Amino acid sequence: MFVSGATILHADLDSFYASVEQRDDPRLRGRPVIVGGGVVLAASYEAKHYGVRTAMSGGRALRLCPHAIVVPPRMSAYSAASKAVFEVFRDTTPLVEGISIDEAFLEVGGLRKIAGTPEEIAARLRAEVLERVGLPITVGVARTKFLAKVASGVAKPDGLLVVPPDGELEFLHPLPVERLWGVGRVTAEKLHARGITTVGQVAALAESTLVGMLGRASGRHLHALAHNVDPRRVRVGQRRRSIGAQRALGRSPRTRAELEAFLAALVDRVTRRLRAAHRVCRTVVLRLRFADFARVTRSHTLLQSTDDTQLVLDAARRLLREAMPMIDERGVTLIGVALSNLDRENAVQLALPFPGEPAGSLDAAVDHVRDRFGTAALTRAALLGRDPGISVPLLPD
Repeated sequence: MFVSGATILHADLDSFYASVEQRDDPRLRGRPVIVGGGVVLAASYEAKHYGVRTAMSGGRALRLCPHAIVVPPRMSAYSAASKAVFEVFRDTTPLVEGISIDEAFLEVGGLRKIAGTPEEIAARLRAEVLERVGLPITVGVARTKFLAKVASGVAKPDGLLVVPPDGELEFLHPLPVERLWGVGRVTAEKLHARGITTVGQVAALAESTLVGMLGRASGRHLHALAHNVDPRRVRVGQRRRSIGAQRALGRSPRTRAELEAFLAALVDRVTRRLRAAHRVCRTVVLRLRFADFARVTRSHTLLQSTDDTQLVLDAARRLLREAMPMIDERGVTLIGVALSNLDRENAVQLALPFPGEPAGSLDAAVDHVRDRFGTAALTRAALLGRDPGISVPLLPD
């Protein structure tokens, strides 16, 4: 059912990891907090004031804010806080679309008679998250998902902003082009080079002009968003289209053996999640970020869908071998693996049986041990003595 008016809420926890740390340790409240060591996983707004940002190296962050307090990440605490916040979301409305562990879209258009206006519901939601979970949250309210997310970004931190339907473009057009979904550093530079710095200037261009400037997909996408054309509704029960994990490596040179070890750990992580979700994949994607911050992806599509760790790892290793000349030349600061072309586990085409152990028996045994005794109970020999990296909490697959 389509509901007109500003009825979509975008709820986004403020500096989530850092806020949990400040909630749990009163000594950190009001002080600049950095979560993570070698790489900044999160920064409190007190630290952001000095220019500290997520994914920044820890050394650079401390040069910007020498008096910051660095705390190690506590993923179990963040996962528990996320679950508690999503309980508040679901108590507010049954129409909740989770985007990540710290943000979601909520549709409240059908609740006016029993719960009040969207603005009243948003204010009550913020109060309940603070009371029940102890965390600040910002909410943007608008007619479209895109504009609700923009509104929450503008309202941060710890704010509430409603964009009425008759004031959408008046609100949107003065904002910088970086507020448009899909405008990253490269696209922003292309627009800035032509003197385009605001959303209103993008909206003033013909779609054909943007297509010629940015390509067909990006040009049409930005033209629509600049006019707040976003027909997507809040959807419940959407399964993710890919499952991935990545690891920041810092700027130190890495050997091929180190990269292969990190890759194996990532593949172990994502294939375990794949099996836990009762799904299979057909495409393996390798993601790399170089020392100059440029990113590339390389992919390989298997002949048959699988959830077998070894098959996925073999494909990922081939992709890494092919990328090694680029890595040797440019350095690497991040490596990631994603599995896509997902399907249900029972969608796998049955094959003729061959002698040997049943397919997946080793994976099943390893999963069982790790489920019972913890992830660190079994590890690969190549990972002995190495930091396994941080397993970031995610929404259920």
